[in-house]
Amino acid sequence: MSQANPLKPSERMKIPRQEPLEQDAAERSVNFLEVSFGFDMERTVTEAQRCLDCKTPYCMDGCPVGIDIPGFIKLVIEKDYVGAVQKIREANYLPAICGRVCPQETQCEELCVMGKKFTPVAIGKMERFVADYEMREKLFVAPVIKEHREEKVAVVGSGPAGLTCAAELAQKGYKVTIFEALHAVGGVLRYGIPEFRLPKEILDIETERIKALGVEILTNFVVGRTATIDEFFDEWGFSAIFLATGAGTPTFMGIAGENLSGVYSANEFLTRVNLMGAYRFPDYDTPIRIGKQVAVIGGGNTAMDAVRTAKRLGAEEAYLIYRRSRAEMPARQEEIHHAEQEGIKLLLLTNPTRIIADDQNWVAGIECQKMELGEPDESGRRRPVAVKGSEFVLPVQTIVEAIGQKPNPIIQSTTPGLSTSKRGTVVTDDGQKTSRQGIFAGGDLARGGATVILAMRDGKNAAAAIHTYLTERRSSTADQA
Repeated sequence: MSQANPLKPSERMKIPRQEPLEQDAAERSVNFLEVSFGFDMERTVTEAQRCLDCKTPYCMDGCPVGIDIPGFIKLVIEKDYVGAVQKIREANYLPAICGRVCPQETQCEELCVMGKKFTPVAIGKMERFVADYEMREKLFVAPVIKEHREEKVAVVGSGPAGLTCAAELAQKGYKVTIFEALHAVGGVLRYGIPEFRLPKEILDIETERIKALGVEILTNFVVGRTATIDEFFDEWGFSAIFLATGAGTPTFMGIAGENLSGVYSANEFLTRVNLMGAYRFPDYDTPIRIGKQVAVIGGGNTAMDAVRTAKRLGAEEAYLIYRRSRAEMPARQEEIHHAEQEGIKLLLLTNPTRIIADDQNWVAGIECQKMELGEPDESGRRRPVAVKGSEFVLPVQTIVEAIGQKPNPIIQSTTPGLSTSKRGTVVTDDGQKTSRQGIFAGGDLARGGATVILAMRDGKNAAAAIHTYLTERRSSTADQA
């Protein structure tokens, strides 16, 4: 039995899973304030006491970055919240972000032993609380860098993979510079995830903590145009480079009418709102026009973000069109639940076939066809099959396509010898190494669209591989001398 937890396992099992505090659905559906307030201190300690302190912590097997989950929970029980977040930060340098957007329900919490008979321990909500507590009380202290190394490392892209790699390398003593093409740091964390899920103030604070490690960040710098990868090696003096430019190029369905006014890609739609502040127009200069009826196509988290954003921008009817059933939706269950609470209408087993124009070449409607599920496809999900004669037209004036994205090819096209896949992703091995010596890659650039935490794992793995590469190179150079 844990010394920190005075309760017997039988007593812990009787404690119900704590529920987070949240904005009222009717109120939040018309504002961009954060939906969930998370746990308060009492809920956090109560939830921590539910942990069974298993001899084999399977929850850790489900964490892509290897957080010592039992270790931080014990510190929560002892009410050492700063110690708890420091324990988390040993493996994850972005705890306030991951506590909000990481899909714990399909990772650490899915393997929680408590969840076999009861509801799993709310690991993510506790992670968020301790990170927020440290912020609120201004108790963050940057770790001491014990050794400083001469090698310079470039990180291209400031999304979750790039930020994580930079933090890991900086703590090892390397001189790290992040290059960001946009004017603000964060990548998909800034332009993709809405304010009501991840306040930009949180992202800014986490970014400042990475700067506190000595990391330099240069914005408005398009690698491949402002400077090439080869110039980074030959003229800038970098010893290794990590590519983490994400997947910001949208894909489309290829149906008739996609060129009409009123059709957005999710990338453009969310970037206008999140990065360029369209939801604050006219205080910000970026306008965005939507109709009274809006349809978003897709079933992932990006689609969910887009349709909930449309509702907040004033859509009277906001539809999510998805060709499979709810069980196959890749979006987080929490986000689906929140969307339904906010009045989003899910049109499941429905597939768009064409977009209809008015006499001004604006969207007037979308023709759809009902689907049924057949045999599983290569993804393991049951393949949607069209139902003959089931076509119908949905009157809408705005359509957002959120069916996936692929990497921008600028770095691949300007870096000779860098192997890419048919999808345009950069090919890497398990250690994030590319076909070019000294170049590593990860996140959506290597995976295609994936989760924030998997991008972070790539960044962490790449930092370890870069450290090994540079250590071996230094040793080889010393031997030759």
